[in-house]
Amino acid sequence: MGTLRARYGPEPMEPIVSPDWLHAHLAEVVVADVRWYLDGRSGHDAYASGHLPGAAWIDLDSVLAAPPTIAGGRHPLPTPERFADGLRRAGIGDGALVVAYDDAAGMAAGRLVWLLRALGEQAALLDGGLEAWNGPLETGVVERPEATFTARPWPSDVFASADDVAAAVARGSLVLDARAAERYRGDTEPLDARAGHVPGALNAPFGGNLDPTTKRFLPTDQLRRRFASLGVTADREVVVYCGSGVSACHNLLALEAAGFHPARARLYPGSWSQWAGDPSRPVATGKEPE
Repeated sequence: MGTLRARYGPEPMEPIVSPDWLHAHLAEVVVADVRWYLDGRSGHDAYASGHLPGAAWIDLDSVLAAPPTIAGGRHPLPTPERFADGLRRAGIGDGALVVAYDDAAGMAAGRLVWLLRALGEQAALLDGGLEAWNGPLETGVVERPEATFTARPWPSDVFASADDVAAAVARGSLVLDARAAERYRGDTEPLDARAGHVPGALNAPFGGNLDPTTKRFLPTDQLRRRFASLGVTADREVVVYCGSGVSACHNLLALEAAGFHPARARLYPGSWSQWAGDPSRPVATGKEPE
């Protein structure tokens, strides 16, 4: 899927790699298991019961996010120090080639991949995740030696605040909501303070990036047609959000795989959980605007 580089990376690494690619390069990469469950099940227990050979476990809540707050949302960006410390303890250092997976078609693992690529590191999502892996699994916990991962500021040009989202809508930029259609419309809202979506945002559920049968990413040309139909162009600013800034990363990686320049696509980390928690922010319901 494409041959795009991670931002500032010295060598090209695709944002999405196949199980065959991983088999061929397993000795060269650090594999990261990022299983996480909205229903409260333990991702670590799932990891310990069976994971890809040599895989380190990365906890979404303690490594890929700061503690939740009403003002910041359910998964705010971690501080650079928190992120770096979690990777260090997992044995992921500066310059490592990382391939991440989960058992939800990349919904959670995409957050690790996007954050690493935003920092210029080489990282990719395993297409199809755990279910697509056709090799042996290991059990137990892998104890990798600690590595050196340098804490560095998050680059401002690939992240958006709530004010940035409002300004993007006002100037006609594209804002995409990666949640399921029923949550976008406001038919239901099981998690956040209010139901609906950011006024002016279009619905682009992250599941639409996948083949419904195989749960693997659509071919590049189909991804490109999908995003083009939403109004994405090579030079148009795009801001993507979801419920808490996690599954939106799936869309950002799919945009990159489809050939759209990643510097023109930004993540709104606070996402709907932050927006809906601020009563001063307007909310729209119903179907997409014309």
